[in-house]
Amino acid sequence: MSYRRTTYRYARVRTGPTWPFDGAWESEQWRLLVRARWRPDADIYETRNTVEMIVDLAGVDDEDIEVQLFDDAIVIEGRRRLPSCGEEAVYHAAGIRQGPFRVELPLPTPIDAEHVEARYERGLLHVTLPKPA
Repeated sequence: MSYRRTTYRYARVRTGPTWPFDGAWESEQWRLLVRARWRPDADIYETRNTVEMIVDLAGVDDEDIEVQLFDDAIVIEGRRRLPSCGEEAVYHAAGIRQGPFRVELPLPTPIDAEHVEARYERGLLHVTLPKPA
């Protein structure tokens, strides 16, 4: 797992050409067909001293996870690589997402970036973000 801290605010920027029928592409059906990355399930909650985050990354190797900390958000990116089932296999269900993923979560409060802790156990990434003293 790699960790990178930046000292600027996070902004989501839309790149590329805009669709002539922007609203038409917003249905869930089209998003699933067009989206190149998937978003893992994530929880974020606040305690008196910390902001805690848990991301469901079952089947992802810890070397394939990158955590980026911004002043106002945390971004987790990586890739899930499932083993190949071979040429003769016939899928009857394919519900496990694979390939590149990304989750972006805003931070609800300032945090102490020098003391962030992350651990990956049993397919869950736990990130502890302490609040400043």
